[in-house]
Amino acid sequence: MITISKKKFKQCFESKMYSLYAQSIEGATNEQLLNVLCSVIKDIISKRWIGTRLGCEKEIYYFSIEFLMGRQLKSNLLNLDIQDTIRDGLKEMGIKLENLMEEECDPALGNGGLGRLAACFLDSMASLNISGHGYGLRYKYGLFEQKFVNGYQVEVPDNWLTQGSYIWETVRPNKATVVKFEGDVYLVNDNNRLKVIHKNYIPVMAMPYDIPIIGYKNNYINTLRLFKSEIVNRDFGPITANAKNHSGSYEDALKYKYYTEEISQVLYPNDSNYAGRLLRLKQEYFLVSAGIQDIIRKYKKNKLKIIDLPKNVAIHINDTHPTLCIPELMRILLDEEGLSWEEAWQITKNTISYTNHTIMAEAMEKWPIDMMKKLLPRIYMIIEEINRRYLKDLTDKYSDYERIKRMSIINENNISMANLSIVGSHSVNGVAYLHTEILKNEVLNDFYLDEPKKFNNKTNGIAHRRWLISCNEELSDYITELIGEEWKKDTSHLKNLEIYKENKEVLEKLAEIKLDNKKNFADFIKKEYGIDINPNSIYDVQIKRLHAYKRQLLNVLHILHLYHELLENPNFNMEPRTFIFGAKAAPGYYLAKCIIKLINSVATKINNDERIKNKIKVVFVENYGVSLAEKIIPATEVSEQISTTTKEASGTGNMKFMMNGAITIATLDGANVEIHEQVGDDNIVIFGLKAHQVLHYNKYGGYSALDLYNSNRYIKRVVDDLINGFIPNMDNEGRAIYDSLITYNDEYFVLRDLENYTEAQWKINKLYKNKEQWNKISLINIANSGIFSSDRTISDYARDIWFKGCEINGERNKL
Repeated sequence: MITISKKKFKQCFESKMYSLYAQSIEGATNEQLLNVLCSVIKDIISKRWIGTRLGCEKEIYYFSIEFLMGRQLKSNLLNLDIQDTIRDGLKEMGIKLENLMEEECDPALGNGGLGRLAACFLDSMASLNISGHGYGLRYKYGLFEQKFVNGYQVEVPDNWLTQGSYIWETVRPNKATVVKFEGDVYLVNDNNRLKVIHKNYIPVMAMPYDIPIIGYKNNYINTLRLFKSEIVNRDFGPITANAKNHSGSYEDALKYKYYTEEISQVLYPNDSNYAGRLLRLKQEYFLVSAGIQDIIRKYKKNKLKIIDLPKNVAIHINDTHPTLCIPELMRILLDEEGLSWEEAWQITKNTISYTNHTIMAEAMEKWPIDMMKKLLPRIYMIIEEINRRYLKDLTDKYSDYERIKRMSIINENNISMANLSIVGSHSVNGVAYLHTEILKNEVLNDFYLDEPKKFNNKTNGIAHRRWLISCNEELSDYITELIGEEWKKDTSHLKNLEIYKENKEVLEKLAEIKLDNKKNFADFIKKEYGIDINPNSIYDVQIKRLHAYKRQLLNVLHILHLYHELLENPNFNMEPRTFIFGAKAAPGYYLAKCIIKLINSVATKINNDERIKNKIKVVFVENYGVSLAEKIIPATEVSEQISTTTKEASGTGNMKFMMNGAITIATLDGANVEIHEQVGDDNIVIFGLKAHQVLHYNKYGGYSALDLYNSNRYIKRVVDDLINGFIPNMDNEGRAIYDSLITYNDEYFVLRDLENYTEAQWKINKLYKNKEQWNKISLINIANSGIFSSDRTISDYARDIWFKGCEINGERNKL
């Protein structure tokens, strides 16, 4: 193990303070102290980090457009098993470790579940001794920092790189590569082989920044490599010979500088216009080209045969954003390695695997042919040839023209990234059992019937080290006291908690821990927002990206219903409830931003109405992210997982809440199905349409939101609140939401499920009155959450996809 004594640490810390800032510890700011501490830790791990990267067995490369990492200091200290040593050493120097942890920024490299899943997966690969590395983009501003102004979401740049660099990163200029955009591509005959000439392209430097990913108590350190876009130095080398000359006018130089630097400026540029879509395509190709070039460079450095690439390398694409890995790998194998098409295609398919994260058509990326042709001419040529050969194979097998058209990669002047991902990979997986079944039987049925063995399920998981051991230390320590340490490395041992489900002392202790967490969160809310919330109320939480299918609207309509009930009957028999929201809406998503305004307006009205005697409080935390989630989740008692059935691929927030003892109120959507299977009917509250009902409505119609509105006075009352002035300052936004429900027939079945949801919430209310039963259900949820560790998920990926068919020695056989 990597170790350091307290004495040695203090010496290193003092020495580093002088070398970095030429001053004593006493006069340093928390920011300086944090930088010194992180620098000392990087020194401690540096030799092992280099050693981990050398001489590894099969390498896994995980491509994702986002990595929502969260703060790394606490996680790194935990995984290195030196947290107590560092805390004590700092204390002796008059420094509180917790203050430095709060000083650390949240890297703005992700938005929601996709990015957080990628971060959990990196953690698990390192902790399972798998040589698995991430490739992403080093966004200057990330998504955006969310502010509320008069209840409206306002987006401001998330300037997380305030010091110009990130404390955990190491820049690698000697590993930089050049990515080529635009230009002219020619095929010329060279000794009876086609040679590709690419002229007048725009070169962009991909500068790599490496972040260590430290395994849990195992000396294993992997790498997250993030690429920043920069101008190409004229002295970079012969690769610029055919590049467009930008050394002319000052104006041309500025245009080139802007062209390059905008690529890694911001996560998810607004794609509601052409320029935004073009920039997003640039980002996606920049990521995959830089990453694939880097992989091949490292591979060839080890003097391995290119034909053996699939034996030594696995490339995994996280959703469709990195789909261009497929034609980019083909480009390198064809144009630079001189392989035949057949050889290159076989290598590419056997190397690349693909995870699908959605069934929603708008989330399955498509790019206009003209855009791809102009921006990436050689890549378009390769995609066109992949499609031509694929269609020929399909035509040989099937006579159904409509089916072949559906399966085509190029269709109606667009290129389907999902279709390309399926055709160009050897494995396609969904992320929850229901999601995978819908992909196989509905959305991707044509492809499944053609190649059924390619499809498989890998239900998502979470890094329990961050989401329980680190963020809920009191609960983690108590679990260890009850069942021992083994669960920290193998979460299946959490099942042993069930022997205590009738033990009143244990149940009361769990309730005490939950109350402590609730009090801590109440203090935070008072400090940050000036709102008093009652720690003895039910903390009912919905924190996730704001999208209509996730149905924050269903939640707030129910809150309005409770509010009316209290106004009509002040003695209405409900447990005090604190509703907590956290969510960002995409800048161009008008309806989602209207819902944010609605929640904030409802909060203002309810929180200031003395007539209801604080029976309801509504809090919308600003700028929701990983660090906020780490405060909220341990305090949560009701986990809102209420998406329209069939729409949520998996969800991972549901797992985090469950692992921390919250009780789930849920539709049978995504991984909620599997949570339900684990805990049973009595330990989760299920409501709403089933998958077959939603699919039937979508196929055959028959749903009328207007009929429900006219026939149910409770539904009519809360829907009318949107437009009758009951909620102040909601004229335009209220009308837009009203129209989405009534005029446009409620696409996500909010009104269809509202009555059933209200009944489910009343069941929650009754359960909470019996505290012993509530605490028992909480314990059962914790005890059955172990299967949702990302260690299990990654073990499944390794066994069934990345190492399938490989002869693997030692620890890997246990996966």
